[in-house]
Amino acid sequence: MTAQPDFPEMPHLNGLARSASTLGYEIVDLAGFLDMIERQAQDQRIALKALCDSAGDVELANGAVDAVATDLVQSVARTYEDVGHSVELMRELGSRSRQVAAWVQHLSDRSEAVGKTLAAVTTNNSQIAAIAMQVNTLAINAKIEAARAGDAGRGFAVVAEAINELSQKTKGAAAEISSNIETLTQWIAALGTEADDVAEQAMGVISQSAETDRALGRMEQSVNETKGEAARIAAHSVQVKEAATAFAPNMQEIERSIAQTAAGIIEAHERIESMVDTSEEIVQSTAALGGMTDDAPLIDDVRRRAVSVGAAFEHALAQEELTETSLFDRTYVAVPDTRPLQVVTSYNAVLDRILPPIQEPALSLDARVVFCAAVDINGYLPTHNTKFSRPQSDDEVWNTAHCRNRRIFDDRVGLKAGRNTAPFLLQVYRRNMGGGTFKMMKDLSAPIFVHGRHWGGLRLAYTF
Repeated sequence: MTAQPDFPEMPHLNGLARSASTLGYEIVDLAGFLDMIERQAQDQRIALKALCDSAGDVELANGAVDAVATDLVQSVARTYEDVGHSVELMRELGSRSRQVAAWVQHLSDRSEAVGKTLAAVTTNNSQIAAIAMQVNTLAINAKIEAARAGDAGRGFAVVAEAINELSQKTKGAAAEISSNIETLTQWIAALGTEADDVAEQAMGVISQSAETDRALGRMEQSVNETKGEAARIAAHSVQVKEAATAFAPNMQEIERSIAQTAAGIIEAHERIESMVDTSEEIVQSTAALGGMTDDAPLIDDVRRRAVSVGAAFEHALAQEELTETSLFDRTYVAVPDTRPLQVVTSYNAVLDRILPPIQEPALSLDARVVFCAAVDINGYLPTHNTKFSRPQSDDEVWNTAHCRNRRIFDDRVGLKAGRNTAPFLLQVYRRNMGGGTFKMMKDLSAPIFVHGRHWGGLRLAYTF
């Protein structure tokens, strides 16, 4: 084990070391808070950008609505005029239908009266035919009597003959009149029947036209109400357009303000990172000058274990279990279907065998120790402690906490631990435990050299 420098006890220097360590804690905690604020600011910018895009979409959509509302108002106005015209036509048609029905009813009544007149004519004509028959009989009798009277009755016979001829003509005329009256009666009867049918249909038309008239009236009212609603839509569309127009500059101002805030946060974060580096340098310097803190025993241990790892790698090379090319292989092959992503390289099998005997005992060194693991200069951690090398499940949050081997930790702490060549490096950081949970940790690391070539570093992480 490397001995501590033989310096006299320096209480002020020890206090400075402890203060530097505490300062590092506070700065890293503040940096974590700024990380959270920065992520929230970025999320807000993204959300605001989406909101601005949505506002633009609303403005475009409202323009389309405005155009449609204008067309709708005009269309409804035209429809209202057409419906009004149809209502007038239907009312005029109903009036005419009622006139036709009245005329047909009057025709039916007149047909009935004509039928009665024809019936009376038929009766009278029958009486004329009967009288003609009687006159014909009298004329025959007169002719007989005139023949008996001889020359004295000759003049009377001529008259009787004339009367007979007249009665025959009257009989024929009466028969012809009866025939014509019968035909006319049939026509009048048929006309009356048809007039009744037409009258009934006309009444149906009148009834339907009245219902149609009422329906058109309701349609006219509905169209008129729609016209009013369309007008209100157009008015509201104008209001929305005015509101959207006024809304856009405010959104742009908010976006500029958030962008400035985010830029300020980034600048503050960079300055905090610089302060973290400064606090770490103070810790390094105080330790080099002999300042003692609670970290001193752990610093000695991690430096000793890093040397042991380097020696184990050199032994594996000597035994030809590894080649220098494979040991310094930086080709990382992704393991399919792993979340978080795990990667493998050519030396995993050998390191899985030689690293645990060096790393696992460190977990019993101090109750605060959480893990001890070697990383290469890219932050790749091939072999972790057993408790952090569980097979992955379907739960990514659980995997993040329990499946930490075969992963690349290329964050600030991981990369600095792997690339540091100073005797040791003490860092303070927030460890991501998955599911949005973080834990404040100290990370002690010492470089690993293989035949003088820098391979990476051994990390010893523990809580405050």
